[in-house]
Amino acid sequence: MLYIIPIYFIYNIGLILTNSAKGIALTSIGILIMSLESLFIKFTSISSFLFSFYIGIFMFISMATTFLFKEKEYLKNALKTSLPLMLICSACMATSNIFFITAVKTTTVANVVIIFSTSALFTALIAFLLFKEKPRKNVFIASFFMFIGLFIIFNDNLGIGSMEGNIYAILCTVFFSISFVLLSRFKEMNRLVITAFSGIILSLIAWFFVDELAIDSKTLAIVMVMGLLITPISRVLLGVGAKYIRASEVSLLMLIETVMAPIWVWIFLNEVPSIYTFIGGSVIIVTLIVNSLYTAKQKDI
Repeated sequence: MLYIIPIYFIYNIGLILTNSAKGIALTSIGILIMSLESLFIKFTSISSFLFSFYIGIFMFISMATTFLFKEKEYLKNALKTSLPLMLICSACMATSNIFFITAVKTTTVANVVIIFSTSALFTALIAFLLFKEKPRKNVFIASFFMFIGLFIIFNDNLGIGSMEGNIYAILCTVFFSISFVLLSRFKEMNRLVITAFSGIILSLIAWFFVDELAIDSKTLAIVMVMGLLITPISRVLLGVGAKYIRASEVSLLMLIETVMAPIWVWIFLNEVPSIYTFIGGSVIIVTLIVNSLYTAKQKDI
Protein backbone atom coordinates (compact mmCIF):
# COMPACT_ATOMS: atom_id res chain seq x y z
CA MET A 1 0.00 0.00 0.00
CA LEU A 2 1.05 3.61 -0.61
CA TYR A 3 1.12 4.50 3.08
CA ILE A 4 4.01 2.07 3.66
CA ILE A 5 6.40 4.24 1.57
CA PRO A 6 6.23 7.48 3.63
CA ILE A 7 6.27 5.49 6.88
CA TYR A 8 9.40 3.62 5.77
CA PHE A 9 11.06 6.88 4.70
CA ILE A 10 10.24 8.76 7.93
CA TYR A 11 11.19 5.80 10.11
CA ASN A 12 14.62 5.49 8.48
CA ILE A 13 15.30 9.19 8.97
CA GLY A 14 14.61 8.49 12.64
CA LEU A 15 17.42 5.93 12.71
CA ILE A 16 20.01 8.73 12.86
CA LEU A 17 18.35 10.24 15.95
CA THR A 18 18.50 9.18 19.58
CA ASN A 19 15.56 7.07 20.81
CA SER A 20 14.01 10.02 22.64
CA ALA A 21 14.36 12.36 19.66
CA LYS A 22 13.06 9.64 17.34
CA GLY A 23 10.03 9.11 19.57
CA ILE A 24 9.24 12.82 19.73
CA ALA A 25 9.73 13.25 15.96
CA LEU A 26 7.64 10.24 14.89
CA THR A 27 4.87 10.96 17.42
CA SER A 28 4.72 14.66 16.48
CA ILE A 29 4.50 13.89 12.75
CA GLY A 30 1.83 11.27 13.42
CA ILE A 31 -0.28 13.68 15.49
CA LEU A 32 0.18 16.48 12.95
CA ILE A 33 -1.11 14.18 10.18
CA MET A 34 -3.96 13.03 12.44
CA SER A 35 -5.02 16.66 12.96
CA LEU A 36 -6.11 16.72 9.30
CA GLU A 37 -8.90 14.18 9.89
CA SER A 38 -11.41 16.76 11.14
CA LEU A 39 -10.78 18.93 8.07
CA PHE A 40 -11.41 16.00 5.71
CA ILE A 41 -14.67 15.18 7.52
CA LYS A 42 -15.74 18.83 7.19
CA PHE A 43 -14.93 18.75 3.46
CA THR A 44 -17.83 16.31 2.88
CA SER A 45 -21.57 16.93 2.97
CA ILE A 46 -22.70 13.31 3.36
CA SER A 47 -24.21 12.04 6.61
CA SER A 48 -21.94 10.95 9.44
CA PHE A 49 -23.19 7.36 9.10
CA LEU A 50 -22.46 7.19 5.36
CA PHE A 51 -19.01 8.65 6.00
CA SER A 52 -18.49 6.10 8.79
CA PHE A 53 -19.55 3.23 6.53
CA TYR A 54 -16.92 3.99 3.90
CA ILE A 55 -14.14 5.02 6.29
CA GLY A 56 -14.64 1.70 8.10
CA ILE A 57 -14.19 -0.23 4.86
CA PHE A 58 -11.00 1.62 3.97
CA MET A 59 -9.62 1.24 7.50
CA PHE A 60 -10.12 -2.52 7.21
CA ILE A 61 -8.49 -2.63 3.76
CA SER A 62 -5.44 -0.71 4.99
CA MET A 63 -4.99 -2.97 8.02
CA ALA A 64 -5.74 -6.19 6.08
CA THR A 65 -3.06 -5.22 3.55
CA THR A 66 -0.58 -4.89 6.40
CA PHE A 67 -1.16 -8.56 7.26
CA LEU A 68 0.18 -9.51 3.81
CA PHE A 69 3.62 -8.35 4.96
CA LYS A 70 3.46 -10.49 8.09
CA GLU A 71 4.27 -14.16 8.55
CA LYS A 72 1.43 -16.65 7.98
CA GLU A 73 1.23 -17.51 11.66
CA TYR A 74 0.97 -13.85 12.70
CA LEU A 75 -2.79 -13.47 12.21
CA LYS A 76 -3.55 -16.97 13.52
CA ASN A 77 -1.63 -16.31 16.75
CA ALA A 78 -3.17 -12.84 17.11
CA LEU A 79 -6.70 -14.24 16.92
CA LYS A 80 -5.96 -16.82 19.61
CA THR A 81 -5.25 -14.06 22.13
CA SER A 82 -8.28 -12.69 24.03
CA LEU A 83 -10.64 -12.66 21.04
CA PRO A 84 -13.75 -11.62 23.07
CA LEU A 85 -11.80 -8.75 24.67
CA MET A 86 -10.47 -7.65 21.27
CA LEU A 87 -14.02 -7.56 19.89
CA ILE A 88 -15.21 -5.47 22.86
CA CYS A 89 -12.27 -3.10 22.44
CA SER A 90 -12.88 -2.88 18.68
CA ALA A 91 -16.57 -2.12 19.26
CA CYS A 92 -15.63 0.72 21.62
CA MET A 93 -13.19 2.13 19.07
CA ALA A 94 -15.80 1.90 16.31
CA THR A 95 -18.45 3.60 18.45
CA SER A 96 -15.96 6.31 19.37
CA ASN A 97 -15.22 6.91 15.67
CA ILE A 98 -18.92 7.28 14.84
CA PHE A 99 -19.45 9.80 17.62
CA PHE A 100 -16.28 11.68 16.57
CA ILE A 101 -17.42 11.98 12.95
CA THR A 102 -20.93 13.00 14.05
CA ALA A 103 -19.53 15.56 16.50
CA VAL A 104 -17.30 17.16 13.85
CA LYS A 105 -20.32 17.49 11.57
CA THR A 106 -22.56 19.05 14.25
CA THR A 107 -20.27 21.39 16.18
CA THR A 108 -16.98 23.22 15.68
CA VAL A 109 -13.76 21.26 15.32
CA ALA A 110 -12.27 23.29 18.18
CA ASN A 111 -15.01 22.09 20.53
CA VAL A 112 -14.51 18.46 19.50
CA VAL A 113 -10.72 18.29 19.85
CA ILE A 114 -10.68 20.26 23.11
CA ILE A 115 -13.33 18.02 24.65
CA PHE A 116 -11.46 14.97 23.33
CA SER A 117 -8.27 16.23 24.96
CA THR A 118 -9.87 15.44 28.33
CA SER A 119 -9.61 11.70 27.54
CA ALA A 120 -6.88 11.35 30.17
CA LEU A 121 -9.44 12.37 32.79
CA PHE A 122 -12.00 9.82 31.61
CA THR A 123 -9.32 7.13 31.26
CA ALA A 124 -8.38 7.52 34.94
CA LEU A 125 -12.05 7.43 35.99
CA ILE A 126 -12.87 4.36 33.88
CA ALA A 127 -9.73 2.52 35.05
CA PHE A 128 -10.90 3.11 38.63
CA LEU A 129 -14.48 1.97 37.95
CA LEU A 130 -13.52 -1.15 35.98
CA PHE A 131 -10.28 -2.26 37.65
CA LYS A 132 -10.10 -0.24 40.89
CA GLU A 133 -6.91 1.51 39.74
CA LYS A 134 -6.59 4.38 42.20
CA PRO A 135 -5.75 7.69 40.47
CA ARG A 136 -3.04 9.96 41.88
CA LYS A 137 -3.98 13.19 43.66
CA ASN A 138 -2.85 15.32 40.71
CA VAL A 139 -5.47 13.57 38.54
CA PHE A 140 -8.26 14.77 40.86
CA ILE A 141 -6.91 18.32 40.78
CA ALA A 142 -6.54 18.25 36.99
CA SER A 143 -10.06 16.79 36.66
CA PHE A 144 -11.51 19.70 38.63
CA PHE A 145 -10.01 22.30 36.28
CA MET A 146 -10.86 20.26 33.17
CA PHE A 147 -14.50 20.11 34.25
CA ILE A 148 -14.44 23.90 34.66
CA GLY A 149 -13.17 24.18 31.09
CA LEU A 150 -15.85 21.77 29.83
CA PHE A 151 -18.54 23.69 31.73
CA ILE A 152 -17.49 26.93 29.99
CA ILE A 153 -17.56 25.25 26.56
CA PHE A 154 -20.97 23.65 27.20
CA ASN A 155 -22.38 27.05 28.17
CA ASP A 156 -21.97 28.03 24.54
CA ASN A 157 -25.18 26.25 23.54
CA LEU A 158 -26.37 29.31 21.59
CA GLY A 159 -23.18 29.77 19.56
CA ILE A 160 -21.68 27.99 16.57
CA GLY A 161 -20.87 24.89 18.55
CA SER A 162 -24.16 23.11 19.30
CA MET A 163 -24.92 21.36 22.57
CA GLU A 164 -25.76 18.21 20.59
CA GLY A 165 -22.31 18.16 18.99
CA ASN A 166 -20.62 18.70 22.35
CA ILE A 167 -22.48 15.71 23.79
CA TYR A 168 -21.37 13.57 20.83
CA ALA A 169 -17.78 14.68 21.52
CA ILE A 170 -18.12 13.61 25.19
CA LEU A 171 -19.49 10.19 24.14
CA CYS A 172 -16.63 9.83 21.65
CA THR A 173 -14.15 10.55 24.44
CA VAL A 174 -15.79 8.08 26.84
CA PHE A 175 -15.74 5.16 24.38
CA PHE A 176 -12.19 5.98 23.30
CA SER A 177 -11.12 6.00 26.95
CA ILE A 178 -12.70 2.58 27.53
CA SER A 179 -10.77 1.12 24.58
CA PHE A 180 -7.55 2.79 25.79
CA VAL A 181 -7.98 1.33 29.29
CA LEU A 182 -8.54 -2.15 27.83
CA LEU A 183 -5.47 -1.84 25.59
CA SER A 184 -3.35 -0.69 28.52
CA ARG A 185 -4.67 -3.40 30.84
CA PHE A 186 -4.45 -6.31 28.38
CA LYS A 187 -1.23 -5.63 26.49
CA GLU A 188 -1.31 -9.04 24.78
CA MET A 189 -4.14 -7.87 22.51
CA ASN A 190 -3.00 -7.25 18.92
CA ARG A 191 -3.40 -3.59 17.89
CA LEU A 192 -3.50 -4.25 14.14
CA VAL A 193 -6.24 -6.85 14.48
CA ILE A 194 -8.25 -4.57 16.78
CA THR A 195 -8.00 -1.71 14.26
CA ALA A 196 -9.10 -4.04 11.45
CA PHE A 197 -12.04 -5.33 13.52
CA SER A 198 -13.03 -1.78 14.45
CA GLY A 199 -13.22 -0.91 10.75
CA ILE A 200 -15.61 -3.81 10.10
CA ILE A 201 -17.76 -3.01 13.15
CA LEU A 202 -17.80 0.69 12.22
CA SER A 203 -19.17 -0.13 8.76
CA LEU A 204 -21.73 -2.61 10.13
CA ILE A 205 -23.10 -0.15 12.70
CA ALA A 206 -23.27 2.66 10.13
CA TRP A 207 -24.96 0.39 7.57
CA PHE A 208 -28.04 0.05 9.80
CA PHE A 209 -28.55 3.84 9.76
CA VAL A 210 -28.07 4.68 6.08
CA ASP A 211 -30.89 4.63 3.52
CA GLU A 212 -28.61 4.27 0.52
CA LEU A 213 -24.88 3.84 -0.09
CA ALA A 214 -24.61 6.12 -3.14
CA ILE A 215 -21.66 8.52 -2.94
CA ASP A 216 -20.19 10.97 -5.46
CA SER A 217 -16.65 10.49 -6.77
CA LYS A 218 -15.23 13.62 -5.08
CA THR A 219 -16.47 12.57 -1.63
CA LEU A 220 -15.29 9.00 -2.21
CA ALA A 221 -11.80 10.31 -3.04
CA ILE A 222 -11.73 12.35 0.19
CA VAL A 223 -12.79 9.34 2.27
CA MET A 224 -10.24 7.11 0.49
CA VAL A 225 -7.37 9.51 1.21
CA MET A 226 -8.37 9.63 4.86
CA GLY A 227 -9.03 5.90 5.21
CA LEU A 228 -6.04 4.60 3.24
CA LEU A 229 -3.42 7.25 3.98
CA ILE A 230 -4.09 9.78 6.76
CA THR A 231 -5.54 7.41 9.38
CA PRO A 232 -3.12 4.45 8.93
CA ILE A 233 0.00 6.64 8.59
CA SER A 234 -0.84 8.67 11.70
CA ARG A 235 -1.72 5.60 13.79
CA VAL A 236 1.43 3.68 12.80
CA LEU A 237 3.70 6.67 13.49
CA LEU A 238 1.97 7.21 16.84
CA GLY A 239 2.35 3.55 17.74
CA VAL A 240 6.05 3.44 16.84
CA GLY A 241 6.90 6.81 18.37
CA ALA A 242 5.13 6.06 21.66
CA LYS A 243 7.52 3.16 22.25
CA TYR A 244 10.43 5.58 22.77
CA ILE A 245 8.88 8.26 24.98
CA ARG A 246 6.83 8.45 28.17
CA ALA A 247 3.04 8.57 28.33
CA SER A 248 3.26 12.07 29.83
CA GLU A 249 5.27 13.21 26.80
CA VAL A 250 2.70 11.67 24.46
CA SER A 251 -0.05 13.57 26.34
CA LEU A 252 1.81 16.83 25.81
CA LEU A 253 2.39 16.12 22.12
CA MET A 254 -1.32 15.31 21.66
CA LEU A 255 -1.90 19.04 22.17
CA ILE A 256 -0.58 19.43 18.61
CA GLU A 257 -3.94 18.10 17.38
CA THR A 258 -5.84 20.29 19.84
CA VAL A 259 -4.14 23.36 18.40
CA MET A 260 -3.72 22.41 14.72
CA ALA A 261 -7.14 20.85 13.94
CA PRO A 262 -9.02 24.16 14.53
CA ILE A 263 -6.32 26.02 12.57
CA TRP A 264 -6.78 23.79 9.50
CA VAL A 265 -10.56 24.38 9.38
CA TRP A 266 -10.04 28.09 10.01
CA ILE A 267 -7.60 28.35 7.07
CA PHE A 268 -9.59 26.24 4.59
CA LEU A 269 -13.21 26.65 5.76
CA ASN A 270 -13.13 29.90 7.78
CA GLU A 271 -14.61 28.18 10.85
CA VAL A 272 -13.86 30.38 13.87
CA PRO A 273 -14.34 29.04 17.43
CA SER A 274 -16.48 31.03 19.86
CA ILE A 275 -15.09 33.01 22.81
CA TYR A 276 -16.43 30.28 25.14
CA THR A 277 -14.30 27.72 23.32
CA PHE A 278 -11.21 29.93 23.56
CA ILE A 279 -11.65 30.46 27.31
CA GLY A 280 -12.69 26.90 28.19
CA GLY A 281 -10.09 25.44 25.85
CA SER A 282 -7.34 27.55 27.40
CA VAL A 283 -8.25 26.26 30.88
CA ILE A 284 -8.11 22.64 29.64
CA ILE A 285 -4.87 23.04 27.65
CA VAL A 286 -3.02 24.77 30.51
CA THR A 287 -4.27 22.06 32.91
CA LEU A 288 -3.03 19.30 30.57
CA ILE A 289 0.39 20.93 30.22
CA VAL A 290 0.85 21.42 33.97
CA ASN A 291 -0.41 17.90 34.77
CA SER A 292 1.84 16.27 32.13
CA LEU A 293 4.92 18.19 33.32
CA TYR A 294 4.15 17.27 36.94
CA THR A 295 3.73 13.59 36.04
CA ALA A 296 7.03 13.59 34.13
CA LYS A 297 8.82 15.25 37.06
CA GLN A 298 7.42 12.69 39.53
CA LYS A 299 8.78 9.84 37.41
CA ASP A 300 12.22 11.45 37.42
CA ILE A 301 12.31 11.45 41.22
